[in-house]
Parts: sequence; C-alpha cells; structure tokens
Amino acid sequence: MKRIYVNEKWCLGCHLCEYNCAFAASGSSDMSLALKGRKLYPKIHVEEGSDRITFAVSCRHCTDPMCMKSCIAGAISKEDGIVKIDRSKCVGCLTCVLACPYGALAPGENGIMQKCQLCTDNICGEPACVSGCPNGAIVFEERD
Repeated sequence: MKRIYVNEKWCLGCHLCEYNCAFAASGSSDMSLALKGRKLYPKIHVEEGSDRITFAVSCRHCTDPMCMKSCIAGAISKEDGIVKIDRSKCVGCLTCVLACPYGALAPGENGIMQKCQLCTDNICGEPACVSGCPNGAIVFEERD
C-alpha cells in the first residue's frame, strides 16, 4: 500500500504541506478564499527537531493501529489499509492522541479528532501535502 514518507533532510520547514492539506479539506476551489483569516486545521503538521531539523508528521496507517484499539467510541476503523476517523462518532476524548506513538492525531474544528486519511475524502490522486511540497521532501510511494 502506498503511504506518505518524509525525508527530513529535504524539509524546509515552510509549512506549505499544512496549507495544502487544509485547502484540500476545505472543499473550495480558491485557496485564498478558503484559508485567509481562518484558523487552519491541517491533518499534517511540521515539527522542528534538534539541530534545526524539520519534518512533517502524518498518520503512518499502522498495521495494528493503537489509536483504533484505544478509541472508546469506535470512531476509528481501518479500510483498505487506510486508518480512518468517522467524525460523526468521535466524542473528542483525546484517547487516540495519547495512544498514537507518532503524534499524528489532533483535534480539528469543534474538538473532533482528525488525521491524515491520504486525501481519500477530498481529492483524487496524490495527497495534497505531497503535491504542495516545493522541495520534494514528502513522497507518496510503496515501500517494503
């Protein structure tokens, strides 16, 4: 299964992956209208490590997802290898945030949890963070 991978050596820390993610999830065709003056809730986020290393954090779509096991509402499921959140079932308890070893989940608007779902719910083809990365630090590929 194809997944998102990040090469921290190439990450500029520009946060464009976050903007493209939030734009893709907005359902709008105009980025400036969709994002200007609004709080962003991207499903990917950029972290800064030691020695000024930056890297994008997103869901790894684990084989045995701890977030899914910990979800008290049964809102997290796995479908065709993709770990998904049913926003209508989520109660915002944050248990999945505590269980995820990668820090890939975060509350979105209204406190409902969100995470990368490989853009299956908003665009076709390549995930928005991948196509929006100016340095090619984020790739969508299949690996062993």
